Amino acid sequence: MTDGALGLLQLFLFLFFIMLGFPIAFTLMAMGLFFGYLGMQERIFDLLVQRTYSVMANDVLISVPLFVLMGYIIERANILDRLFRSLQMASGNIPGSLAVATLATCALFATATGIVGAVVTLMGLLAFPAMLRAGYDVKLASGVVAAGGCLGILIPPSIMLILFGATAGVSVVQLYAAAFIPGVMLASLYILYAIGIAIVKPSVAPRLPPEEVNVPFSRILLSLATSFIPLAALIGMVLGAIMMGLATPSEAAAMGSLGSILLAIIYRSFTWAKLKESVYLTARTSAMVCWLFVGSAIFSSVFGYLGGQDLVEQFFKSLPLNTLTFMLLAQGLIFVLGWPLEWTEIIVIFVPIFLPLLDDFGVNPLFFGVMVALNLQTSFLSPPVAMAAFYLKGVAPKHVRLEDIFRGCMPFIYIVVFTMACVYVFPGIVTWLPSYLYDVPQTGGSGADVLQAPSGGFQVDEEPQLPSLN
Repeated sequence: MTDGALGLLQLFLFLFFIMLGFPIAFTLMAMGLFFGYLGMQERIFDLLVQRTYSVMANDVLISVPLFVLMGYIIERANILDRLFRSLQMASGNIPGSLAVATLATCALFATATGIVGAVVTLMGLLAFPAMLRAGYDVKLASGVVAAGGCLGILIPPSIMLILFGATAGVSVVQLYAAAFIPGVMLASLYILYAIGIAIVKPSVAPRLPPEEVNVPFSRILLSLATSFIPLAALIGMVLGAIMMGLATPSEAAAMGSLGSILLAIIYRSFTWAKLKESVYLTARTSAMVCWLFVGSAIFSSVFGYLGGQDLVEQFFKSLPLNTLTFMLLAQGLIFVLGWPLEWTEIIVIFVPIFLPLLDDFGVNPLFFGVMVALNLQTSFLSPPVAMAAFYLKGVAPKHVRLEDIFRGCMPFIYIVVFTMACVYVFPGIVTWLPSYLYDVPQTGGSGADVLQAPSGGFQVDEEPQLPSLN
């Protein structure tokens, strides 16, 4: 068997063992060591030590545990309950007000946590029963909670964007700037859909009774001032410090963690037990991410050494692809992989397979990263393995069927696909803000550094240069 065939066998066996339920990180390392020993003999153990050290010494990954800690502390400080109640009062006269308040809460809380399971579970316990009691259709309420909880994958400070930046060698600062407008756009489209469906079909999203809508304006202001504004200010300072170049992501994440502790103290919900639990969960999540990176580094190194990467590149180059068809094929594969795999495995294992092909098809890694982040929203919503649906089912009342949750997610999947199409047709949605913030030279007089290619796709000019992150 040739080395290239060994590389492909390594990839297929990895997928096979993952389907059987083996742990991702240790399966990656086992496959890498086994096939590495076949191709490299004892040198594979030197590679294991080198790759483990290089991953653990990666400065970009320092921000991961700090942002995760910030999210867990905010989650356990009961800030979400205050936030939802204040937004519910503020949006009382809007059609579908509960759905709007839920999506707005998810969007804001997602920027603080970025942990899909936590947001979906908490909103499933808080907002989902409130919508059902108000007479909302089960499918609409399910889709709102599941889709809103996934926004943390895209909206900065997204953990997914940090991992993509570390994998692709793209500036996390620039990724945050590029993903900000698409993230706000997607959340806004979700809210517009909820309002639209409430207007067209009032029966699926009834208006709240007058006693819940007619709230004094002073009470609404006080509620927003004590819940929405403090959390929004904390998130705004963290993101602003990163995007304005005042702090690196790691420094801003440290500021955010300290700010979340101060918020918990102000709300009188800070205890040593909660802090201990948050630190434990942060350590567990961070360890998972780091070992995934170690396993991925070993696996991909052996895969490339055996010639598997070359075979994949030759296969794609042999196809009659232009930029558009390459993007459709790559995003289609990532969409399918999102059914059995988590986004972390897709980022650290399969995205690196596409990265060497981006130059060949004229695709900016920054643009590709935002498209992947948008695409991964669907991996949590699309059946049969829709993790957001299963998170919600775990906390939903017994009469709520999984089929109803799946059906409720489908309109939001269509919205994600529509957003991806808009981003591809109008690439300035991604590139304008990085260009504006970092004074990147404009091309063709437009606000983007992406030009339409003769093939009908998009050609990317030289990527903007940014200061080092750390």
